[in-house]
Amino acid sequence: MEHRNITLRLPSDLIRRAKMIAAARDTSITALVREYLSSINGSDDYDEAWEAERRLMEKGLPMRVGEVTWTRTDTHER
Repeated sequence: MEHRNITLRLPSDLIRRAKMIAAARDTSITALVREYLSSINGSDDYDEAWEAERRLMEKGLPMRVGEVTWTRTDTHER
């Protein structure tokens, strides 16, 4: 994967807090930004998977019930 540089213009207090967070996590601001962008990029995959599951639930699953060979009393016997 090719890497490219970008320039961001951010408020100085945000940069200061980002540096503190990065230091606490023993990482870099670049790694924090990369992690964040990867997480929001992955959310599209999640949304697509959720939509597919929703459609499947609406459609329903083919289910069969076999012959009933028990009675209600049988299920309550101890």
